[in-house]
Amino acid sequence: MSPVEKRSVTIRGHRTSYSLEKPFYDDLVAIAAARNLTLAALVAEIDETRPRDANLSSALRLFVLDWAKNNAGGRA
Repeated sequence: MSPVEKRSVTIRGHRTSYSLEKPFYDDLVAIAAARNLTLAALVAEIDETRPRDANLSSALRLFVLDWAKNNAGGRA
């Protein structure tokens, strides 16, 4: 398993951090590119829609999982 790496991002002028394993981070980067967004813009979008009782790292992982399920070539 890939170690968790801490990363920083600025969302709406506020500096914050999240921790993700490399496969989740790589998929997040790919999703942002596929949607013609910067990584920061995608993270901000996910942050805006997450439940306030969920932490950002968990919300990012769940977003990647949901994206993978919905884009599994019709298998999901």
